[in-house]
Amino acid sequence: MDEQKNMIAAMVLSGIVILTWFWLFPPAPPPQPAPQQASVAGAPSGAAGSTSAPATVDAQAPETREEALARAPRIAVDSPRVAGSISLKGGRLDDLRLLDYGETREALSERVTLLSPIGARDPFYAIYGWLPTAEAPVRTPGPNTEWTQVEGAALAPGAPVALQWDNGDGLIFRRRISLDEDYMFTVVQSVRNAGPAAVSLAPYGYVARRGEPDTVGFYILHEGAIGKFDGVLEELDYGDLEDLDGAGGPGERQQLVPVSDAGWLGFTDKYWMATLIPDTGQAFDAVFKYVALQGAPEFRTEMRLPLTTVAPGETAEISTRLFAGAKEYDTIAAYEQADRIPRFIDSIDWGWFFFLTKPFLRMLLFFNGIIGNMGWSIIALTFVIKLVLFPLAYKSYVSMSKMKKLQPEMEKIKERVGDDKMKLQQEMMALYKKEKANPAAGCVPILLQIPIFFSLYKVLFVTLEMRHAPFVLWIQDLSAPDPTSILNLFGLLPFAAPDPASFLAIFSIGVFPILLGVTMWLQQKLNPAPTDATQAMIFAWMPWMFMFMLGQFASGLVIYWVANNIITFVQQYTIMRSQGVEVDILGNVKASFKRKKPS
Repeated sequence: MDEQKNMIAAMVLSGIVILTWFWLFPPAPPPQPAPQQASVAGAPSGAAGSTSAPATVDAQAPETREEALARAPRIAVDSPRVAGSISLKGGRLDDLRLLDYGETREALSERVTLLSPIGARDPFYAIYGWLPTAEAPVRTPGPNTEWTQVEGAALAPGAPVALQWDNGDGLIFRRRISLDEDYMFTVVQSVRNAGPAAVSLAPYGYVARRGEPDTVGFYILHEGAIGKFDGVLEELDYGDLEDLDGAGGPGERQQLVPVSDAGWLGFTDKYWMATLIPDTGQAFDAVFKYVALQGAPEFRTEMRLPLTTVAPGETAEISTRLFAGAKEYDTIAAYEQADRIPRFIDSIDWGWFFFLTKPFLRMLLFFNGIIGNMGWSIIALTFVIKLVLFPLAYKSYVSMSKMKKLQPEMEKIKERVGDDKMKLQQEMMALYKKEKANPAAGCVPILLQIPIFFSLYKVLFVTLEMRHAPFVLWIQDLSAPDPTSILNLFGLLPFAAPDPASFLAIFSIGVFPILLGVTMWLQQKLNPAPTDATQAMIFAWMPWMFMFMLGQFASGLVIYWVANNIITFVQQYTIMRSQGVEVDILGNVKASFKRKKPS
């Protein structure tokens, strides 16, 4: 029964690892410091030279989104994929909805809101401006400056708009904003010096969130600040931002990262993000910042560019980009290639097994392009994975078949040596060597399933392409659990299934989790039940433990596991028969239902 012991060990290990990932709530956030009013002043920093820090947007009493939008004149944003507006106060990009994505699956559901103005729920916005030097301060536009629209009627692909502001002392600032067909804004900031003396200014941009937003709160997913700096990925959640220990202005904490060649930074949610992107080769200071304000703190990611000296009669100009949209794999990969944005695809949280999650998603998208259904694409990927692992599985199942054929010889050895465990081990090893059998080979395919399982779970959980993706019949969202429930007999009883957030949800398993348990149970019946009572009990409960553990996982993952069980069953049955092993599935099933006599 050594192969059964190895199988049990592998299955128990799988269960332990799955349970460690099945945490539903993050740890309690650290206590917030006493709020203070933020100051505009800040310490000098790297590439920007001796300048002040970017200013903070004026606070505003909570109100409805519509009321907050009406507080300032606006320029409409109208494209096939996004809609919203730009505030002339501060020139803020603070109103953006994603037209291709609804809050729910219903076609007429409210569109996903990404950017929101101060005063509305979950303010999220982008700010641009210029910083003067401390030695020669001049008036520059900030987040509360009133701009004038001087070009364009509405921002649309191929139809840019321009804003202008005159400081009254010889400096004329201009901001030209354009938008492509997807989610990339290009912001060109310029300043013309009509005064008598040269001035030195540093352009900047920042993305800010006022108050901590709602997050999924799952350990395997990063939500918060993110950046890629000279090839190094930096991720800070909102608790990390609160705990920053770098000095800023009063009530501010920050972390500054000098970037010499290429980088980007911003805020990411599970499916959406807003990211600042300087040109490749452009040095800048990346700043993660926490600002303690009255009412709600502000979280920021800042892009501070080097000082530029503008001589009298000359104009200085700097171009940067802002990605504000959905984290679609193909769209982000295209930007990475076309715009030479280094490792932009890493804005998707690939996890520890990135070497598997990336190709898995690419294969799923490839199959989906052919089949047109993500559920069937998952099943197609399962076939490919089993095909790749088949040589190893074949050796494993052949070795298991040899072990079963050696069972009579092993029983004779046990009878001959009695309680001499050392002698038993020696003779067993001699028998394995003579017959070229490996008792550990049976657990190898199951152990290989662990990283594959987690990688596919990561793909299904974090990638946008799985969101609201239908399969067949009642499965209309592969990223959500199976909506059917055994507690109401799958809709036959006149009451709804328990709410997914309730304790009863763990018992509210659907059709596919039950299929998972049944297929795993049938796979066990390829072998007789272990004679050892403890082993037999573990085997008996394992399929149903997995059924409940995975019952609230994404239905796409459960579909993969069911397909994997069925293919594995067919493979193992066929290989065992080809090796001359008699497989009495029906007899093993009947034996499992027989009541054992009390000892």
